[in-house]
Parts: sequence; structure tokens; C-alpha cells
Amino acid sequence: MPALDFAATHRNRDVLLEVLTPRLPARGTVLEIGSGSGQHHVFFGAALPHLNWQPTDLAEEHLESIVAWQDLQPSAGLLPAKKLDLLAPWPVREADAVLCFNVIHISPWACTPALFQGAGQVLPAAGRLFLYGPFTFGGEHTSASNVRFEGWLKSMDPDFGVRDAETLAQLAQDNGLELLEKVAMPANNFTLVFEKR
Repeated sequence: MPALDFAATHRNRDVLLEVLTPRLPARGTVLEIGSGSGQHHVFFGAALPHLNWQPTDLAEEHLESIVAWQDLQPSAGLLPAKKLDLLAPWPVREADAVLCFNVIHISPWACTPALFQGAGQVLPAAGRLFLYGPFTFGGEHTSASNVRFEGWLKSMDPDFGVRDAETLAQLAQDNGLELLEKVAMPANNFTLVFEKR
């Protein structure tokens, strides 16, 4: 199968790398939840080769695309892709950081508490979870375009939707993490950074 090419990855990978570079550990394994096409995975792996990069996804076509991208752009820290279902036991038991980009708004709500539970289990003390995407704050959208986007999400599945940062902060606390930062990103998105206590 050829490597999938998602346009959004080209638009956000550089700004995401700027956020991640000073906030990731000096060494260890970075677990990516919902790696999609695999483009972020190989881009970050090439830019930060001192880390090991563990891609995961649920969809078989995405897992195949990750392999294809690794073949196209190999680097030393790229690990073989693993199938990961947030609602099932994770195939990775330890990670020094966890990334989850553009996943929780386009998956059933049950996946979001499961993400925080899993991150709380695999991360060490001071390990970080990074969430990227659109969020509401105090139940309020940050732009009219995000209101429209949420309407589109819910037209696909009523259980999809833009998640609220305060609700996520509470889920984090329930699983031994705390919200450290809210980093504003282009296109009305944010990166939320959580740390294991």
C-alpha cells in the first residue's frame, strides 16, 4: 500500500515540532496515539533522532501507511508500528512521553477517559502527555469556524465533538496528571501539555 499523504500534516508539523522540542525528555520513548498516515512520526523522528518514536493506530490502512513512510524516510529512532485500541489493553507498557494529535474530537467520548487512564499508567513521574487539536474553554468555542467544525463532527457521529479543556484537566487529575500549559496554535487549535505527578 502506498504511503497516505494528509495535507493537514504539512501545515502543522513545523509548529508542533517547535512546541515539542523544548518540552520532550532528553532521551527515551515517545508513544504516539493515533499516528494516522505516519507523516508526523517520520518527521519528528528525523528532527529528534535521540528519541525512540513508537507509532500506533487502530486502522489497518494507517498501520500500513506508517510502514510505507518509514521505508521512504528511515531514521534510527523509528520503531515498528503497533495496533492500539484506546478501549483495550495497550500494547505499550512504558513511555517517557505520549502524543495524541487530532484524535479525541473524532473518536467516541469513551476514548478520551481511556486515553488519560492509559497515559497515567505508562508515563513515569514528570512524563508528559501532549494533546493537539481544537478545544473549548469553559464550554465556549474559540472561533466561529470551530463551531461549524463541531457541527460537521456531530453530523458524522453524535458522540464526536470538540472536547472541553476543563473537563480534560479533571480527567488528568483523576489519573495522576495535571495540566501544565495551553499553547495557542495556528487555525484556532491548541496544544495542551499534561505532566504526570
